[in-house]
Amino acid sequence: MFKGILKSVSIALLACFVSFSALAAKINVNTADVEMLAAGLNGVGPTIAQRIIEYREANGPFTSIEHLMEVRGIGEAILEKNLEELSIEASSN
Repeated sequence: MFKGILKSVSIALLACFVSFSALAAKINVNTADVEMLAAGLNGVGPTIAQRIIEYREANGPFTSIEHLMEVRGIGEAILEKNLEELSIEASSN
């Protein structure tokens, strides 16, 4: 019986770790879609998320996190809230 409980707890802990790892992944603003941006960034809804995508399509990939402030609706406050969640890895397209 103890082995069964230990196995269940181990599986639950592994599931929590996998879920946490997925949540901890950074959002690449050069590849993320509207849903990813809106759901993953504080202060960014679908409208601003769409602006991010439109900006990168018109101007190419973001070259720095600060470059996001060129997008209407993103200022220092939103940028500061999201610094830990953002990535600007080059797009593979």
